[in-house]
Amino acid sequence: MLFSKKVYLPYNYAIMPISVINWLLAFSPIFILIVLMTIFKFGGSKAGIITWLVAQIIAFGFFGTGIEILRDALFKSVFLALDVLLIIWGAMYLYQVTKAAGTIQKIGEFLSAFTHNKAYQGIFLGWLFPSFLQGMGGFGVPVAVSAPLLVSAGFSPLLSIVLTSIGHGWGVSFGSMGTSIRTLEAVTALPFDTFAPASAILLGIAAVISGTVVVFIAGGKQHFLSALPLTILIATILSVGQYLIAQTEFWVIAVTLPTLISLIIGLGLVGNFSKQSRSWVKQVTKKGWREIGLAVFPYVLLVFLILFFNFLQPLRDFLKPFTISLEFSALITKMGFQTPAENSKGINIFLHPGTILVITGLITYYVLKENGNLKNKSNNAIALDTINSSIKTSIAIFSLVGAAVTMRHAGMISLLAQGISNLFPRSVYPIVAPFIGALGAFITGSNNNSNVLFAGLQLQTAQLLKLPVAWILAAQTTGGALGSIMAPAKVILGCNTVGLDGQEGQVISRLILTCIAIIFLIGIATFLLAK
Repeated sequence: MLFSKKVYLPYNYAIMPISVINWLLAFSPIFILIVLMTIFKFGGSKAGIITWLVAQIIAFGFFGTGIEILRDALFKSVFLALDVLLIIWGAMYLYQVTKAAGTIQKIGEFLSAFTHNKAYQGIFLGWLFPSFLQGMGGFGVPVAVSAPLLVSAGFSPLLSIVLTSIGHGWGVSFGSMGTSIRTLEAVTALPFDTFAPASAILLGIAAVISGTVVVFIAGGKQHFLSALPLTILIATILSVGQYLIAQTEFWVIAVTLPTLISLIIGLGLVGNFSKQSRSWVKQVTKKGWREIGLAVFPYVLLVFLILFFNFLQPLRDFLKPFTISLEFSALITKMGFQTPAENSKGINIFLHPGTILVITGLITYYVLKENGNLKNKSNNAIALDTINSSIKTSIAIFSLVGAAVTMRHAGMISLLAQGISNLFPRSVYPIVAPFIGALGAFITGSNNNSNVLFAGLQLQTAQLLKLPVAWILAAQTTGGALGSIMAPAKVILGCNTVGLDGQEGQVISRLILTCIAIIFLIGIATFLLAK
C-alpha cells in the first residue's frame, strides 16, 4: 500500500515514513502550479513566485528544512537558473536581431512559397528543424528558434509552440550532445551500453509517435494523408538511425545526424515531386540566392559555431579552465533526509550555449547591417528589447528552479516518486516508470535534472521488483524527455519568442493531454518490452 511503508529515499541515510498527509504536502506546490497555470491561466512569472513561496513554507513548516538548508537551496537555484537563463538571454538576443532584420518573416514567406502543404511545413519546421537544434543545443533553444519560423509561415503563435514542443521531445535524451544520457550513466554507475540500446528503442518509438502527431496537427486530415509516406520514411530514418548510432562511439550525434539526413532527403523529395516547389526554385534563381542566403545565415552560423565549439577538442581543452562552479556542504533536515556534499554544475563562460547564441547574434547583426537589413535599428536598441522581453521569463525561471531545488533538499520530490512507485504492483510499474521521469522533468524543466533526481530511485525500484533495469532506466529518461516539453520553464521561453507572454497556461493546457498520451504509450511499450 502507498501509505503504509517505511522506505529508503535517495541520498537519505535515515528511514522516512510516507503518510497521506506528508505525501499531499509534498505534492501541493506542483498542484498549485498546475492549477494556477491551467485553470486560472496565470502567467509563468506570477505562478512561479507563488509556487516558490508555497514550497518554502511547506519545506520549512512540515519537512524540517531549517534556514541553512533554505539558504543553500536558494544559492543553488540561482546558479542553476543562471545556467538556463544564459541560454534564454542568448536565444532572445538572436531572435530580436533576426526579427529586426525581417529574416524570420522572409524564411516563412520562402517556405510558404516552397509548399502550401501545411503538413510538409510541420515536418520541416515543427519536427525536423527543432530536433536538429536539440541535437546540437540545449534547454529551450529548439522552441525559441523554430516557433517564430512557424508563425512567419502562417501558423498561430499558440500552435507554433505546441508543434515545436512536441516535435523535438524525442531528441532530448541523446540530444544536447548526450548530456542527459551522461547523467544517467553517472547517477546509476552503470556502463553506458547497459541502457543505451533500450533507451534508443523507446526514444525511437517516441520519434514516430511525436512526428506523426505534429504532422497531423499541422496538416489536418487532408494534408496529413498526402504527407504520410514522407512521415513514415522520416520516422524510420530517425528511429533506426538513432538506434544504430547510439551503439557506436559517435552516440553524441545520434539525434543530429539522422535529423540532418532527414532534412536533406525530405526537402529533396518535396522539391523534386512538387510543381510548386520547382516553380519556387526558378523564381528564387531569377531573384538571386542572396536574399534567402541572408535569411538562413543566422541558423547556418549557429550550427557551425555549435559544431566548432563542441568538436574542436584543442579549443575545448584551452577554454576548459574558464569554468565556474560552487561547492556545497552536506545537509540534513530535522526529519532525517540528507543531501550529500556536492559541487554545482560548472558553467563555462566561453563554451556555454548561451555564449554561442550571443556570438551568433553579434556576427549576424553586423553581417545583416552591412547588407542593409538593419538600417534603422542599433545594437543597443536590440539589446534593450532583449532585456524588456526577458524580464517575466527570468522571474519565472528563477522561481520555478528555486521551488524545485527546495523540494529536492526537503525530500519532497523523492517522497513523491517513492509514493507513486509503492502504489503500483510489479506487473504495471513499467507503465508508471516514464511518468516518474516526466514528473521530474515537469518540475525542473530538464530531463537531465529528472535523471539526477530519479534515476537512482528507478534503479533501486527495478532491482527490488526484479524488473529489467535497462528498460526501467530507458523509461525514466524517455519519460523525462517527453515531460520536459510541457515543463512551464520551457513553455515560458517559447511563449516569450512569439508574443504570448502571460499566456503560458493556455499552451500547457494544449500540451498536457497530448504529452500524457504519448508518455502512456511509451509506458505500454516498456511494459511489453520488459517482458
